[in-house]
Amino acid sequence: MTDYQVEFHTNMQSIPASEWNALVSDNNPFVRHEFLQALETHRCVSPRFGWIPHHMTLRQDGQLIAALPLYEKHNNYGEFVFDHSWAEAWEKVGLPYYPKLVSAVPYSPVTGPRMLIHPHQDSAEAIQAFMLQQLKQYALDQGFSGWHCLFANHNEQAWLSRQSDILTRHDCHFHWFNHNYANFDDFLALLTAKKRKNIRQERSSLEKSGIRIRILDGHNATDEDWEYFSHFYYKTFTEKWSTPTLNKGFFKEVAEALPDQTLLVLADDTHGQCIAGALMYRSDSVLYGRHWGCIQEVKNLHFEACYYQGIEYAIAQGLQRFEPGAGGEHKIARGFIPVKTRSAHWLANNPFPEGMAHFLKAEKQAIDEYYQECQLHSPYKSQT
Repeated sequence: MTDYQVEFHTNMQSIPASEWNALVSDNNPFVRHEFLQALETHRCVSPRFGWIPHHMTLRQDGQLIAALPLYEKHNNYGEFVFDHSWAEAWEKVGLPYYPKLVSAVPYSPVTGPRMLIHPHQDSAEAIQAFMLQQLKQYALDQGFSGWHCLFANHNEQAWLSRQSDILTRHDCHFHWFNHNYANFDDFLALLTAKKRKNIRQERSSLEKSGIRIRILDGHNATDEDWEYFSHFYYKTFTEKWSTPTLNKGFFKEVAEALPDQTLLVLADDTHGQCIAGALMYRSDSVLYGRHWGCIQEVKNLHFEACYYQGIEYAIAQGLQRFEPGAGGEHKIARGFIPVKTRSAHWLANNPFPEGMAHFLKAEKQAIDEYYQECQLHSPYKSQT
């Protein structure tokens, strides 16, 4: 493997977009060059927010054969895998937990590829092993406390979990699955009568309110539409005592670069005023709900814009799955079911091996119990 050339990049611009995108599976929008580049161009990732690019590339005979989105982190904002307790424990024994290295999509708890490997490579696991070895050495050389890979796809996470020095954390999200539905009524037909009636009532009440829903993509969304949505996004984050890191320039650039992968749902009131919006992105097989905001509360509008319109879109487009975002048991009643997720963590120095093992075991048990509890409230008819 000595003929591999490894490089770490402080910006996406130094990596040719065509070469990077050739590694992306399922046309996943969040790890495409355009998306990651837009984050950097519009300062959504920067030292200010604690996300500093260190993207890794691997070449063989001059050809890019593998890559990894990689960031230096000085906090855990926007990761959705919370490690406050780890940082506090390190601090108590006088060890630095920050900076650390993270492979994730900033501010997005979406599953997908992380270790990007060219599809024509036959030795994927050998390349993964080499990349992991190089990551560890880079972390040690640069003084990072470890490397954290968040929400990798199933195959990558399974491989990482088999490595003896990788710690695995567990969580639970809610996803919707397409069982080859012809339309929304086909989906409703699989729900219990109570849940089916509830969804119909929610949608009917919104129709009666006079709210008009507009479905847009990167081709037809206007500058004014992005102005409205950016305002909704900013308002939502500031009112929840959080930090808005994205902006109109970012939203618009991604929409123009990936027009067919952008889904913008806007809602107008009876006076034609745009009052709410939901933004989603899609791969070749999955729809991902990302952000929501409004300036006027309308009953059931959130459910319509964020869930039901997404489900209708997924059915119409033949997408296999809809990930609406992290958290929220209220999603269960609307057709989403619990799905276990995992993340991988390598620590350069673990001063608490026994305590960490106990923490991970207890966390997994808690997630397993939560998952089972959620399963008891499935909205779908019993198949027995």
